Amino acid sequence: MIGGIEAGGTKFVCAVGDDHGKIVDKITIPTEGPDETFQEVKKFFKTYPIEALGVGSFGPIDLNTKHETYGTILNTPKTEWKHYDLLGRLKADFPIPVYLDTDVNAACLGEYLYGAGKNADSTLYITVGTGIGAGFVYQGSTYQGTSHPEMGHIFIEKRGDDRFTGSCPYHGSCLEGLASGTAIEERYQVRGDLLQENETVWELEAHYLAQAIVNYIMVLSPERIILGGGVMKQEKLYGMIREKVREMVNDYVAIDDVEELIVAPELDDEQGVKGAIGLVFRDEDV
Repeated sequence: MIGGIEAGGTKFVCAVGDDHGKIVDKITIPTEGPDETFQEVKKFFKTYPIEALGVGSFGPIDLNTKHETYGTILNTPKTEWKHYDLLGRLKADFPIPVYLDTDVNAACLGEYLYGAGKNADSTLYITVGTGIGAGFVYQGSTYQGTSHPEMGHIFIEKRGDDRFTGSCPYHGSCLEGLASGTAIEERYQVRGDLLQENETVWELEAHYLAQAIVNYIMVLSPERIILGGGVMKQEKLYGMIREKVREMVNDYVAIDDVEELIVAPELDDEQGVKGAIGLVFRDEDV
């Protein structure tokens, strides 16, 4: 049995499963301070004789094994978790192999192994919710550089009729600042789920997401692009984004079937915790 934790800023999802993606048991814990949260995490896993533990964590988190701060959560707005040694705490609580990555890389790995990316060699998973993040898997391995990629903070061209200055406290009008759920709410002063019938809202949203996707296509050339997160519950966005991506690429690179390239997730919001379990089969023991 393998343990998995999707360690999010608002909730921890803990599960026990196997290498076939089958979940035996699962629990959701509200994210409080580290001590309170890990008391509940330990209580859940105490019942199961897990052999290893995979964790996909919110960030930013230091994933460079050469750094003394490897496994430490860095400059997060969640003050109780800022500069917290997450990996150290996990190893202290669980005397078994522990495997660590970002939450979006874990989600991407989950879809690559068991969901919408399982027949692709390379998969990009983009989550569009309160913020925007992305993970990338190539031939079974998640991508990490000197730090983990922050694809939600790329700079895109702001449309001329958009007067919104952006919601990102660091960059203003980066992708997250213009197209996240937070940006939608701040731009229109109402939650996105209350704007379902306003086509202008979703046309602009599709415009910004398509720009970002074209940039990712040019840099990574992924075989499959999976769009998840709360904003993508507006299912009409998929068709709008596909059309705009095709227009923006303008036949510069070949896109054989845009409906096969840009798809929805298949794992019913379990891609994060299933991918966390999948990390155990990706890496060597850390």
